[in-house]
Amino acid sequence: MSNPIDSLVALLNEARHLVFFTGAGLSTESGIPDFRSPGTGLWNKIKPIEFSDFVSSEDARAESWRRKFTGDRAMAKAAPNSGHLAIAELVTMGRCTGVITQNVDNLHQQSGVDDSHIVELHGNATYAKCLQCDQRYDLADLEAQYQRTQQIEPCSLCGGLIKTATISFGQAMPERAMQRAAELTSRCDLMIVLGSSLTVYPAAAFPEHVVQRGDKLVIINQQPTGLDSVADLVINEGIGTILPPAVAALDPR
Repeated sequence: MSNPIDSLVALLNEARHLVFFTGAGLSTESGIPDFRSPGTGLWNKIKPIEFSDFVSSEDARAESWRRKFTGDRAMAKAAPNSGHLAIAELVTMGRCTGVITQNVDNLHQQSGVDDSHIVELHGNATYAKCLQCDQRYDLADLEAQYQRTQQIEPCSLCGGLIKTATISFGQAMPERAMQRAAELTSRCDLMIVLGSSLTVYPAAAFPEHVVQRGDKLVIINQQPTGLDSVADLVINEGIGTILPPAVAALDPR
């Protein structure tokens, strides 16, 4: 059996339109807890607040902001890991056309990947937005307001509700992000899934489309996924131990 890194290098060298699809397993290598893993994810310990409750209930909004400003700060303290940096290097080299991510931690941007190359399917937890006019708000300003009044005032521009820019349970997927992800998927000849169980839909449909079209799919994930049987290469190891040496071994272009 060939070395998995050698097999990955061969696929990377052949690819002309590489797209990454990243999930929680990439973030956990930066010390960010997984929200969804069965038995160990944070949502098994604390019930998530549904979008409909956030919109309709002042108490639900108060609880949402309380969790944001008094909970674990692992995401705020996290830094990009070697997997993020390897992706950023591929983008800089012109060998990666885009990153579709389920993560909300902003670490792809911190690693040096421009926003124009990133599609955030589940939003971003590092800032807030007005649900009505999309005005962006800095979390530090909102936290200072929360510490003074124990609440977040409505949008100063339109009076709409302000919410962290993540996609909550029951909230509609962002239309523009879904469209961009579909466009990247339709053009890619190699998609590499990093750290995703491929169980959360509609996001997980994008790797499925790659397989259905007959293009190459690689999955690097510690645990099995539902697409392992149809992937061209499956590596059940840490992302940081596989991707950086593969990038370093690429043929020059």
